[in-house]
Amino acid sequence: MSHFDKHVFFCTNQREDGSDCCGNHGAQKARDYVKNKVKELGISARGNSIRINSAGCLDRCDEGPVLVIYPEGVWYTFIDESDLDEIIAEHLQHGRIVERLKI
Repeated sequence: MSHFDKHVFFCTNQREDGSDCCGNHGAQKARDYVKNKVKELGISARGNSIRINSAGCLDRCDEGPVLVIYPEGVWYTFIDESDLDEIIAEHLQHGRIVERLKI
């Protein structure tokens, strides 16, 4: 049995050479937004364990910014907070994959 019901990893990688990466597309801000939102919704508390984490390079920069949700192994890209809100509401709260944001 997994320790978390859902584990969300945001690529927050910042490349030293300045080449395109998730960090250039506000990935850390997006991760912080989702972490705060799931906390506000009470779905990150123990027992409803949804964990939001930063990750280094997930090697999908050309599709970024990206996040991946386990245990499903579903990869998403996003543009803004409304996309993130949709992922929270549909996938994290109701278990439905957001096909339009899936990569």
